Amino acid sequence: MRKHLELTPNLEPLFGTRDENLRLMEDALHARIDLESDSVRLEGSEEAIAQVERIFHDYEALRQRGILLQNGELNGMLRLVTADPSVTLRSLAESGKQRSTGIKRMVQPRSLNQRRYVEAIEQNDMVFGVGPAGTGKTYLAVAMAAAALLAKKISRIVLVRPAVEAGERLGFLPGTLQEKVDPYLRPLYDALYDLLEPERVDKMLERNAIEIAPLAFMRGRTLNDAFIIMDEAQNTTSEQMKMFLTRMGNNAKAVITGDITQIDLPNPRKSGLVEAMSVLDGVDGIRFVQFEDGDVVRHQLVQRIIRAYEGFGRARQEELPLTIEEGAMRVSQQPQ
Repeated sequence: MRKHLELTPNLEPLFGTRDENLRLMEDALHARIDLESDSVRLEGSEEAIAQVERIFHDYEALRQRGILLQNGELNGMLRLVTADPSVTLRSLAESGKQRSTGIKRMVQPRSLNQRRYVEAIEQNDMVFGVGPAGTGKTYLAVAMAAAALLAKKISRIVLVRPAVEAGERLGFLPGTLQEKVDPYLRPLYDALYDLLEPERVDKMLERNAIEIAPLAFMRGRTLNDAFIIMDEAQNTTSEQMKMFLTRMGNNAKAVITGDITQIDLPNPRKSGLVEAMSVLDGVDGIRFVQFEDGDVVRHQLVQRIIRAYEGFGRARQEELPLTIEEGAMRVSQQPQ
């Protein structure tokens, strides 16, 4: 099927850098999109052409309402729209706007797993986000927490990280307590300052509406009316994980994020996150969301790097039994 679609002015941002958004639509919908002087020629199935038309019309409707989408944000939304026919560009923008009251940036998922993650946080009291670096696990959790605080759904945000590099013996490091822990918690500060005005963040930190602390400082506390986030959870021990999970009080929500391929503990098998994934699987009120390399929203090279390391790891695992057999043969051949 072929069809011509007239172009409206100021539609160029929809095409993306070097027409990358058009190529994305072509690949996902198995259609052909050719730009002409004042129109677009579409070729493909009736369903594909209808979906492309809807994307163009939705973008124009959003533009007329003053909703201007950045290209990275728009590209991620288009991935969702082309993967799920029930989702529209307009519905994604509207839901993102509702989540982003008072925040500088729109809280908008850029992949199917990110969408599942955001919806899981909205619908459950405890969510685990597990997957590779750069998939938005921490950033989206902090964004959801900030939106909940500004909407007065909770009264404070508690951001936690295990300071595994210092063995949590922070007293041996030079400087004040804040100076000791800041290097380990910097990614959480970065997310906050990216989402909110710096002055607003500083005021919230001063009056403890936002608290950022190492995991060791959570022991013995009960956190009521709070949105609690633990980052780098793969570096908790089993005891630390259980301690953290039992800090939740009334009207509390917890999000635990981590990457089980980057465990820095002396014994990776004793990671509290790995154990929790087995122990808590199927528990009512707890959701696990698994991220993949395709969810990476950093530089495109990050996806390739993650895939390369995964391939390297699989190759080593396949070679390992051969190495053991060779070692056994060599031992048996040694003179007694």
